[in-house]
Amino acid sequence: MRGSRDPRLQVAHPVFSRTIVIVLDSVGIGELPDAAAYGDQGSDTLGSISRAMPLRLPTLVSLGLDNLVPVLAGHERPTGTRARGAYGRMAEASAGKDSVTGHWEMMGIVLDQPFPTFPNGFSRDLIAEFERRIGRGTLGNVVASGTEIIDRLGPEHMATGKPIVYTSADSVFQIAAHEDVIPIAEQYRICDIAFDLVARGLGVGRIIARPFVGAPGSFKRTANRHDYALAPAGRTLLDHLTDRGIPVVAIGKIKDLFAGRGIGRAMPTASDSEGMDCVLDAMQDTGRGLIFANLVDFDTVYGHRNDVKGYGTNLERFDARLAALLPRLHPADLLVVTADHGNDPSTPSTDHSREYVPLLAGGARVRPGVDLGTRATFADLGQTLAANFAVGPLAHGTSFLESIVVDHS
Repeated sequence: MRGSRDPRLQVAHPVFSRTIVIVLDSVGIGELPDAAAYGDQGSDTLGSISRAMPLRLPTLVSLGLDNLVPVLAGHERPTGTRARGAYGRMAEASAGKDSVTGHWEMMGIVLDQPFPTFPNGFSRDLIAEFERRIGRGTLGNVVASGTEIIDRLGPEHMATGKPIVYTSADSVFQIAAHEDVIPIAEQYRICDIAFDLVARGLGVGRIIARPFVGAPGSFKRTANRHDYALAPAGRTLLDHLTDRGIPVVAIGKIKDLFAGRGIGRAMPTASDSEGMDCVLDAMQDTGRGLIFANLVDFDTVYGHRNDVKGYGTNLERFDARLAALLPRLHPADLLVVTADHGNDPSTPSTDHSREYVPLLAGGARVRPGVDLGTRATFADLGQTLAANFAVGPLAHGTSFLESIVVDHS
């Protein structure tokens, strides 16, 4: 898949001087054609939530979301009126359905092979070597829900000091430990050792520190989570922008997902609310370039816990925050709202799902009511931004910049 963009729009002065991309982590909008191969047939994250509870998402609907999620049609926007922005959906061309794969693809990298997964846990030899290097035994080494395994093994962990190791349907090596038993600095050192052994050694996509606090029966994960990801397998839009001196601000886990590469400023967050605060703060002091945010609570707090009501309520909270953000856009801003995969909380699975993701674009220079259709890859987004800033082109993706720009001729 060779990248392409419209040469007529490769100009020194971008159409959009600043782009704000907000990724609603796991907010998929329906199964991809190959979903069954991933065990995800029938998954429809946003559709399932909409059918389970009444959702009020007037801001997202005004941008065209109701054209992508049939159950929302006619709920918030008067019949016959067009969306204030451009809308479409994107398919994932890469193999896989995890956050690293999704975000890398948005920025121009398409993976032919998925990151390795471990449905039966990690090998005894690997765990033994890990234990030798960290100087402790471990618990778990199973596929599990993070909250469930902490509840189940947390008391033993507190009694023995052994960290809890677990994985999921994604390519992850997760390490959970109580902050009063293993201090945060030591937890991060343990993760560094795991990264060298498992990520560099086996190609696992991420090592994740999962600290928690509390007493048995009331454990709670903290905001000290930290993701250790492999560096991108090629040059991304972030690399191209940074090389040209164009500011890149990463909010939430974006820095972790790209191993810090191509990022000028990082703003870690403890919640989606704080993430939106950071977006607004970045808009105050970053007048050009890319503001790239991930809102992870949709996935970690609600999707993985199969909390349909909580997920829907968080969508409504985001919609209200988005309504407050829109008036603060500059005339030359481009706002994009999208997602990286699905995580349908209505299904028995607690893992990610292989789904289309929404593509909503807004701003004063965006042509209203434009249907961008189904994009063949998330990389179309990155290629569009590359064309706008006259960098690249990226290795994958087709720009839709010309389709969305208001014609002033």
